[in-house]
Amino acid sequence: MEEGKAGGTWLGISTRGKLGALTNYLQPRQEPDARGRGELVSHFLTSDMDSLSYLKKVSTEGHLYNGFNIIAADLSTAKGDVVCYYGNRGEPEPIVLTPGTYGLSNALLETPWKKLCFGKQLFMEVVEKSEALPKDVLVTQLLDVLNNEEAQLPDPAIEDQGQEYVQPMLNKYAAVCVRCATYGTRTNTIILVDANGHVTFTERSMLDKDTSRWETNTYEFTLQS
Repeated sequence: MEEGKAGGTWLGISTRGKLGALTNYLQPRQEPDARGRGELVSHFLTSDMDSLSYLKKVSTEGHLYNGFNIIAADLSTAKGDVVCYYGNRGEPEPIVLTPGTYGLSNALLETPWKKLCFGKQLFMEVVEKSEALPKDVLVTQLLDVLNNEEAQLPDPAIEDQGQEYVQPMLNKYAAVCVRCATYGTRTNTIILVDANGHVTFTERSMLDKDTSRWETNTYEFTLQS
C-alpha cells in the first residue's frame, strides 16, 4: 500500500526457464528503511543460481526486508520443473514444492484465507475443463477468476493478521480482486507453459489509474532450457 522502491518486479519469466513471483506479507507496520522486495525476483531472473540455492541465499537475508513470499522455479522440458518457496515470516528454510495446486496471497503459502480458498476453487474449475478450451478462451476464463470481486466474509484470519490496518477496507480486501478508491488490483498476469516448453505470457494492465481502462498484451516464446 506504499509506492514501490526503484527497480525490480513482482512477477517474471525468462527464456531460460527461470520464473519468479513475489507477494507482500500483510503486516500492520512496515519498516521504512527495509530493502525493496522487488529486487528479489529480478535478481533471480538474471542470476545463474538454481531456484533452491537462490532461495537459501535469500533466507539468510530475509530479515533485511519487510514481509514477503517468493516462488522461484526452474522450468525445463528436458530435466523437469523444480518449483521452490520461501516466506520470511515462516520457516527459516525454503522448500521444494511437490506437484499440485497451491494458493498464495498476502500470508504464508496455503494459509486458508477465505478468498484464497475461493480463488483456488474457481481456478480448478477452469483447469478441469482447460484441455477442451481454445487457448484464448482459457486465458479469458483465468482472467475472470482474477477479477472476481465477491467479498469472502467474515474472515477472522485476515482481520487477525491485518489488525486495524486492514479494517477500513476489509470488505474490499477480502475479495480475490481488490477494488478500492486509492488501492487495488492494477495488473493481472496469466502464464501458460505447455509440454513442449512454449510460453504464453498475457498481462492485463490498468491505464492511468482508471478502473474502466485496461490494456492487454501477450508475449510468446519457447524455453531455451
